[in-house]
Amino acid sequence: MDCRIYISDIVRECGGKILFGNPKEECKNFSKDTRTIQNGDVYIGIKGEKFDGNEFYREAFELGASTCIIDRNYANSHQIDNIPGKNLVVVKDTIRCIQMLAAYKRSLVDIPVIAITGSVGKTSTKDLISSVVSQKYTVLKTEGNYNNAIGLPLTILRLKDEEVMILEMGMNHEGEIRLLTNIAKPTIGVITNIGTAHIGNLGSRENILKAKLEIVEGLPFNGTLIINNDNDIMHSHLEEIKNKIRVITTGIKNESDIMATNIDSQIDCSSFNIENEKYKINVPGEAFIYNSLIAYAVGNKLNISNDSIKRGLESFKTIGSRLEKIVLENDINIINDSYNASFDSVKNAIDLLDKSGNKRKILLLGDILELGKFSKKIHQDIGKEILKTSIDIVITVGNESRATANILKPNGYNKNRLYSFDKEDETYEVLNKLLKPGDIILIKGSNGMKLINVVNMLKENYKQV
Repeated sequence: MDCRIYISDIVRECGGKILFGNPKEECKNFSKDTRTIQNGDVYIGIKGEKFDGNEFYREAFELGASTCIIDRNYANSHQIDNIPGKNLVVVKDTIRCIQMLAAYKRSLVDIPVIAITGSVGKTSTKDLISSVVSQKYTVLKTEGNYNNAIGLPLTILRLKDEEVMILEMGMNHEGEIRLLTNIAKPTIGVITNIGTAHIGNLGSRENILKAKLEIVEGLPFNGTLIINNDNDIMHSHLEEIKNKIRVITTGIKNESDIMATNIDSQIDCSSFNIENEKYKINVPGEAFIYNSLIAYAVGNKLNISNDSIKRGLESFKTIGSRLEKIVLENDINIINDSYNASFDSVKNAIDLLDKSGNKRKILLLGDILELGKFSKKIHQDIGKEILKTSIDIVITVGNESRATANILKPNGYNKNRLYSFDKEDETYEVLNKLLKPGDIILIKGSNGMKLINVVNMLKENYKQV
């Protein structure tokens, strides 16, 4: 498998022009950030909202970049000096250039490519799939938030000799998944669920489903789409989806191709059966069982043995701020799920907290952002979900979450059970007075609510065990 890219490929595939340099030189590593430049890298100048990356090409050369790619308009309007031993290529659009280069690189290899999208759970599912697949194959996967029109191409351009690519695909608007899937050309597509994330942009869950199903457009005629069949809207549109592509369904409740039975959920792990085999994952919550079923389906599709799939699932660990269990002195437990939030992930977190065996259950809930006109209703619905539980104390943070508090107030949550604040740092005093030995506190909200600061405060004020 030779998927090397040369400067001549940039000229051919992207309509580029070499201002100076060697067309036969290989382009090994691509970066859009001068802070990460290593010797021999290719620097791509990208114009953003705050900075124009084209302006930093000289700095990139000084830091060791061998090649820089910049926009033609920038080059035409600025003095460009020839730098001996370096390569400078101009293109019409640097973002479109890396997309075309990534598509070209993808065309050079015949390997399984798994693409994952969904309203929630993309990153966890990607990492679970990677944990399973890496039991047999070498894997290149999306790192961090490189799941958009810039990040996904840069991920593909990192490919060296890995045997499988696992790519996360994020979106805010219609058409974005279509772009990504036509670059990546996945052999297996995954839709984790259809929730309410970005409903403010797309207007309805039906439109979200339509946008997520764009992933099918990049699949080959014999490709496979794996879906969560317990997700209500995907289940109700199952026949329509099957008309588009071969589908493998996973589920717990609805009859599916791959099902979890005999589920045993604990505060720090879950076990379940698939057919007659028992599997375990060292992460709590039903959501991770659904994600594990998808990882199993991918492993099975790639001819990975059941024993290897078991090892992959059991060795999986969440990254920080995603259902991260932190034990403090006096048996105070934090479940840190402050990385992000949607209605579905909040419901899962509430269910996890409700099923914990701790003496007192505390929920610290921040706003779910980017819901637009649907925000009030969704936050009210969260309040209704909380009322179904035995959660003892609720602390809301942010203006939107006051709609949750307003549902709780007339339904048994008095001043000793309900607290509302505008910002995360306003909770510190109450928490330090409130927490008692044996308590469990689950901290959940959109990343923009900065609830990680609450987690860090508690870790500083209480000794971590």
